[in-house]
Amino acid sequence: MRYLVTLKVLNQPTTPPPDELMEAITMLGEEATRAGALLDNGGLAPRAEGARVELAGGKLTVTDGPFAEAKEMISYALYQTRSKEETIEWTSRFLKLHRDHWEGWEGEAEVLRVFGPEDFAAPS
Repeated sequence: MRYLVTLKVLNQPTTPPPDELMEAITMLGEEATRAGALLDNGGLAPRAEGARVELAGGKLTVTDGPFAEAKEMISYALYQTRSKEETIEWTSRFLKLHRDHWEGWEGEAEVLRVFGPEDFAAPS
């Protein structure tokens, strides 16, 4: 099963990410890739550089960022694992690296299953 993990920052220290954190993240990413679990990942530009496309009441609206949300989505990872629990384990390890190497950083991750053709009934 594939899972998309999105990471939002809740509290960002004024200091840049420590080198030790970045090294630990790289090592975890390499481990997850070797295990065949990590398919893709990347950082996301600030919402101020984005746009929102909305359909409501039959009307299409495009709004350029920034948006009012306080939580900034900063990265994503796409995993292929045997279970949601396995993806949660990889995600927990990633967040623990932040806890252990960057005092004051707080964030939240969402783990969302990505549907594939196998999730939809074949036409009869």
